[in-house]
Amino acid sequence: MGVVNALAGRMPLPRMIQVEQYFDRTAITDIGGGVRDALAKEGISDAVRPGMSVAITAGSRGISNIAAILKAVVNILKEKGAKPFVVPAMGSHGGATASGQLEILTALGITEEYLGCPIRSSMEVKQIGTTPDGRPVQIDAFAASADGIVIVNRVKAHTSFTGPVESGLMKMMAIGLAKQAGAEVCHQEGYARIADNIRKYGNAILEHANILFGLAIIENAFDDTCELHAVSPAHFEKTETELLKRSKSLMPRIMFSDIDVLVVDKMGKNISGLGMDPHITGCFASPYASGPKRPDKLVVLDLTDETHGNANGIGVADVTTRRLVEKFDSEATYPNALTATLTAAVRIPMAMDNQKLAIQTGIKTAAGFNKETIRLVRIADTLSLSKIWISESMLEDALKTPGVTVLGELKPLAFDSEGNLF
Repeated sequence: MGVVNALAGRMPLPRMIQVEQYFDRTAITDIGGGVRDALAKEGISDAVRPGMSVAITAGSRGISNIAAILKAVVNILKEKGAKPFVVPAMGSHGGATASGQLEILTALGITEEYLGCPIRSSMEVKQIGTTPDGRPVQIDAFAASADGIVIVNRVKAHTSFTGPVESGLMKMMAIGLAKQAGAEVCHQEGYARIADNIRKYGNAILEHANILFGLAIIENAFDDTCELHAVSPAHFEKTETELLKRSKSLMPRIMFSDIDVLVVDKMGKNISGLGMDPHITGCFASPYASGPKRPDKLVVLDLTDETHGNANGIGVADVTTRRLVEKFDSEATYPNALTATLTAAVRIPMAMDNQKLAIQTGIKTAAGFNKETIRLVRIADTLSLSKIWISESMLEDALKTPGVTVLGELKPLAFDSEGNLF
């Protein structure tokens, strides 16, 4: 055993107990009906005419029911006599290649066979105009050539900046639909300016492209679809500002404060744009975003299979495992950092030989002398916060916290013969 493992391996590990956190589960069960009801809003789809070619945006995020939502939009457009097709609208994701972006859609269940319409994937862009200060405005070439465009996206808090609009319809236009080339322009001034740039480029696209309408998705604390809102182009920014507040009010959270060590089993792009939602962990890669208090140390154990080696966001962690680092694919990870100029998100933290040592390292490097009373929380990922594990020293807090129920009994972490939990 080397000196590093010996130093970390002496750290005591606390007994853990599972608790359940309760959040509002209200959700839409009939997705097709929900989309139809939203688009039935007076006048929202009047701009659709028979024979029109209509591009529909599809992003890279793991949005709940996204394939079903897009299929419902396709069906409604067909009923109006239009000729819909889907375009990947995900900036530089998918390795900034047309084939990579198509693969992401396929992994999300978004296929031509399922949708019943073509998917046209390309990284080519077309300039459609300029911003008021003379900067080029570019969007996907297929979308630019269509008779109309429908913007579909989830409205939620962004992982790297805070503003009146964050992730939503405006960002889908300014960055997603703009592909790698346009996304790079929007990001070039850094995250200090990103909120303003999203509004500037988004409004320029609204001015120069034939945006027919938007469909905004809001999810509950369990990432289930709970609200669908059809939005007219004239009201994109105002409505999205209101919907963002609504979305933030529904976000889940860790209902405990003063966490010494937070352990995240898995991270990945299918979980969050930053691999782990910093609005849950408190660990941001940018100083221009705000949220809950950061734990003293963040330990990340592995990548999801669905992220395909994209470890964007690992840079906010303090400790990880060699297993995760070996899965790190720079070709999948770095394009996003290069485009977004957020290099802090892709740095490699301390990498330990196994998961036990990684957790012990988190404990050893956390502030405080008494490691026996460490306040440690373990979550599967930042989408899974209903049932979490807390250390013994937090049990008293759990018993008196509204919305929290203690499950089972205290028990040690169960590592296998190689020192891993899974």
